[in-house]
Amino acid sequence: METERTIFDTLQDEIMRSNLQEAEKNRRLSALLKASSRHVNLMLIGATGAGKSSTINALFDMSVAKVGIGVDPETKEIAKFNLGNLTIWDTPGLGDNVEADKDYVKQIVKKLSEVDSNGKLLIDLVLVILDAGSKDLSVSYDVINNTLIPCLGKDDTHRILIALNQSDMAMKGRHWNHEKNSPESALQDYLELKANSVKRRIQQATKVEVEPVYYCAGYTDGEAKQNPYNLSKLLYSVLMAVPSEKRLVLVDKLNTTEDNWKSNDADYSKAVQKSFFESFWDNVLEGAEKGSDIGNSVIGIPGYVVGGLVGAVVGGLHALVVKPLTAKPLKMLGKLLNLID
Repeated sequence: METERTIFDTLQDEIMRSNLQEAEKNRRLSALLKASSRHVNLMLIGATGAGKSSTINALFDMSVAKVGIGVDPETKEIAKFNLGNLTIWDTPGLGDNVEADKDYVKQIVKKLSEVDSNGKLLIDLVLVILDAGSKDLSVSYDVINNTLIPCLGKDDTHRILIALNQSDMAMKGRHWNHEKNSPESALQDYLELKANSVKRRIQQATKVEVEPVYYCAGYTDGEAKQNPYNLSKLLYSVLMAVPSEKRLVLVDKLNTTEDNWKSNDADYSKAVQKSFFESFWDNVLEGAEKGSDIGNSVIGIPGYVVGGLVGAVVGGLHALVVKPLTAKPLKMLGKLLNLID
């Protein structure tokens, strides 16, 4: 079976084909190798039925995921999914049983305290999934306020992201425009109030300010289908929470279903491009001067590849970066450079 090519493979090929001096090629290849060796660990937490599985399926290409050691459906341990350099730790659903929840919380605390081979905390981001339509979030609030935030420490709370799923059903399916795949004004107002309420409750209990994101992970049951909504916004929030040097790892793992990324409450494409390009610039090009020659003689990577790299995520199409693009190199790269001025 042919191994799927990654963005890092493509960039390596372009550097090798460039007319750079051998010493400069080696320096860039070394930087690329370092960037490609990064690993992202994402933990998902949420009540049963909140949509953790549908969320990771919408965001990432789970078809290539490998189930790791320690998954036991009978004892409800944390499930480990490996997607190359991305590992997703999916915790058991909360709220079914008080005693079981206590055991789950112990597992979460233990995992959050683990360190990697460099002695740094293993988990890069905790994504807490809430049901946007639920009136009883007490179990989730208890875990957030009394376990997650105290465990992370108030100086490290950027590692937690609160997301409100199932926005389309938040008012029992009313006020959702199926044709536009977006909420009508009444539902939009409700979702804003819900997000603000969650933010306020957490801040009052912990003094920590979070910015909840509401979205819909979508679903299909063979007959009916609901495309995701605000998934690009959720992705952007994830990128902002993940260390800059690790963002490039995520682009290869995204779900390539174009419809997943189309419907949002605003255009997040430039913001997402900017976050990827900054990571690429700092960690692969090692902060090359913006005003330098953007031809092969300096950067060593054609503009169409760079443009494909940071533009691919807009449609969730990482395939764009592993095949030739027709855009004019200098024009495309120039536009991208303007994003970080």
